[in-house]
Amino acid sequence: MTDDTLRIPIASLRGVGPKLHQRLADLGISTVESLLFHFPLRYQDRTRLTPIGAIQDGVEAVICAQVRAASIVPGRRRSLVVKVDDGSGLLTLRFFHFRQTQVNQMKPGITLSLFGQGRRSGAGTEMVHPEYRIGEDNTLLDEALTPIYPTVEGIGQAVWRNLTDQALKQIARHPPDDLLKPILDERFSLAEAISYLHRPPPGATLEAIRAWRHPAQIRLAKEELLAHQLSMRDLRAKERAFQAAMIEPDGQLQEGLLNQLAFIPTHAQTRVLQDILGDLAQPQPMLRLIQGDVGSGKTLVAALAALAAIEAGYQVALMAPTELLAEQHLRNFSQWLTPLGVELTWLSGKVKGKQRTATLAMIAKGEARLVVGTHALFQDAVVFSDLALVIIDEQHRFGVHQRLALTQKGANQGMPHQLVLTATPIPRTLSMLAYADLDCSIIDELPPGRTPVTTTLVDNQRRGEVIARVGQACREGRQAYWVCTLIEESEALDARPAETTAASLNEQLPDVSIGLIHGRLSSTEKEAVMAAFQAGDITLLVATTVIEVGVDVPNASLMIIENPERLGLAQLHQLRGRVGRGATASFCVLLYQSPLSHNGALRLNVMRESNDGFFIAEEDLRLRGPGELLGTRQTGLMAFRVAQLPEHEDLLEEVSQLADAVEKNYPHRCAQLMDRWTGERRAFARV
Repeated sequence: MTDDTLRIPIASLRGVGPKLHQRLADLGISTVESLLFHFPLRYQDRTRLTPIGAIQDGVEAVICAQVRAASIVPGRRRSLVVKVDDGSGLLTLRFFHFRQTQVNQMKPGITLSLFGQGRRSGAGTEMVHPEYRIGEDNTLLDEALTPIYPTVEGIGQAVWRNLTDQALKQIARHPPDDLLKPILDERFSLAEAISYLHRPPPGATLEAIRAWRHPAQIRLAKEELLAHQLSMRDLRAKERAFQAAMIEPDGQLQEGLLNQLAFIPTHAQTRVLQDILGDLAQPQPMLRLIQGDVGSGKTLVAALAALAAIEAGYQVALMAPTELLAEQHLRNFSQWLTPLGVELTWLSGKVKGKQRTATLAMIAKGEARLVVGTHALFQDAVVFSDLALVIIDEQHRFGVHQRLALTQKGANQGMPHQLVLTATPIPRTLSMLAYADLDCSIIDELPPGRTPVTTTLVDNQRRGEVIARVGQACREGRQAYWVCTLIEESEALDARPAETTAASLNEQLPDVSIGLIHGRLSSTEKEAVMAAFQAGDITLLVATTVIEVGVDVPNASLMIIENPERLGLAQLHQLRGRVGRGATASFCVLLYQSPLSHNGALRLNVMRESNDGFFIAEEDLRLRGPGELLGTRQTGLMAFRVAQLPEHEDLLEEVSQLADAVEKNYPHRCAQLMDRWTGERRAFARV
């Protein structure tokens, strides 16, 4: 047996013409494999007749009943109302769109076969626009549960069922290799699990399928998670196979920076720095992730690592996902490093013309020792002379392939060492998936002097009270943030934009100095606003979420976040981390729009009850899933076809052990598993 069946082109199936072929290609479906891994969203149960008296509210059912009466009911929306009876109860059918021929068909005494969703109310049981046939028509009954596929315009459910019917017959005749059979004793083979989920038999436990806990789903999820684990290990092995510069400085620059500081680094910072220095001294590239809660001092550790490489005579690149964060790093590093004689070079997409040409020339000649910038750093035109260390902040904002694109610029010295920073604590579950190619160090200690932030939830109806409180705090010499989720008015969202809010606050607090910052301002404008806020010339800063990371103003002790229900917990925690950086008691007000959904209330209560970023990240994963925590750019994570988080979190330990067993006993199957499940996602790995 081979996987040749799975590789059959989709164009070979009956009914796939040029137009449908293109629509399927737009969905990433080009082979029988990609078609069969396009699983149903849900299922309809048409396998049995249901008595009217047994119809459940909100549940679809097949009914066979006789028409008792039919009439056109006038009103704001004219409708055809048909009363049917099967001896167990009376059911009302309602059609808002109908033709006269339908009215003529509905004669008392005729039999109707029906399929639709029942709705129970005080007035009885009703179906709106059910599918129906006249007579006791068995065509509404299916042998298996009816799958409903995720689709796009132009591809109906009948097309999906026709194509998957053909594909399922192919794998029934020629089953693909069961690559886990020697090491995993499961009830379902690969082909059986795929077939079951496309065509569940009558009596299948839909509750288990909806919860992603059916044995067929578990079987496929294990194989998919195993393939992902193997692909991340493969990526790490490929990166580690390269040579890297052995960086062993005498430490004078690091000592010079530490002597400047008005504080002593925490034990956690010192421990993590030693991890980094140990990696840098090796001839293989460092691949290390530094996790730390808001304000734990990751930037200082990164600066000390950069000095190690610079002192050894190499270049360092520091990349951040936004200009505001990159500019904050530029300011911090300049403040620390310029007194040591280390000049910084700035490069972003907004550096144009002669200035850009000159900057690129400095980088290429090696005159720029520390280059700070945005994603512009990994563009083809940027050529380094002797890049030996790459520092990437907030890695989850980039894809893995973008990180690798930057590391490929260290060709003269081999693979550069990589240091990845994140202030978004990642649950261990996600670390095992998203960062399996990286070693991990955690700064789990906050510097002395940081004060816990008290978080309160306030209904937007009390907005006036909140504004008065902010005004009083500013008059007492404190500074505050007012965070909005939009820049300008939007009809689609009921959220006050930053510009409108700033204008309104200026009217209501005329004696308070108010500034405005958002992503559409130029770098110069943003720098001017932030400088004024840091200097205390602006006491209330109205901002969008561009201030989520990197902004450090110790005197700011009050934050208002509008419409917090629109943001993920990790993002709210990041925003809240802008206050509580000084000795003053700090507060965060979550100004929510009522009514809150049940899930929204649960999430905001997590913020009120905890300042622990790792606990909050775990809750974010549980309540919102991995997409909200890491973002959709984290390559591979959001492309899972079967595996779900956190539903399949309990499988990860077993999958890690399976990966060990496959690598040891069946190494030839590693590539087969990766090709089957990860495919083109491995293309960014170095070969």
